[in-house]
Amino acid sequence: MKRIAAVTLKGNPVDLKGRALEVGDLAPDFSLQDNGLGEVTLASSAGKTRIIATLPSVDTSVCHAETKRFNDEAKSLTDVEVLVVSMDLPFGQKRWCGAEGVENVKTLSAHRCTDFGNDYGVLIAGGPLDRCLTRAIFVVDKGGVITHVEYCKEIAEHPNYEAALAAAK
Repeated sequence: MKRIAAVTLKGNPVDLKGRALEVGDLAPDFSLQDNGLGEVTLASSAGKTRIIATLPSVDTSVCHAETKRFNDEAKSLTDVEVLVVSMDLPFGQKRWCGAEGVENVKTLSAHRCTDFGNDYGVLIAGGPLDRCLTRAIFVVDKGGVITHVEYCKEIAEHPNYEAALAAAK
């Protein structure tokens, strides 16, 4: 099992559960809740390229900015769905999206169980962000194959937006 490279939060090591996904892997299926409490699976967006961005919480500054950036970028993407996944409750995601005018990405909650976090290798184990998701980006093609992976080495820093967007186009 391939382990994820060292990840830190403000310079302090963070333990992650699961294995590192790689380019060429099939994206693991999932069942998450959207902010209307509906079930969303990987198959829900079959036939589209997916950008799956995982983050600790939309209520933090970097996560806020990342979600807003992907919302703005999604306007110009064709046949691409952007999914932003956190452990935030769907109610909080809905409130946040409404307050911020976020309409072009789907916020999804992994709060019901830790399977998604384990399967994607993004579940934080221990420390101040225990059970939150680390910052990572996965681009999944129309056939369900991962074409881009970035596990951000520092949770408090932005991902490489340009690389993810280029992989999705």
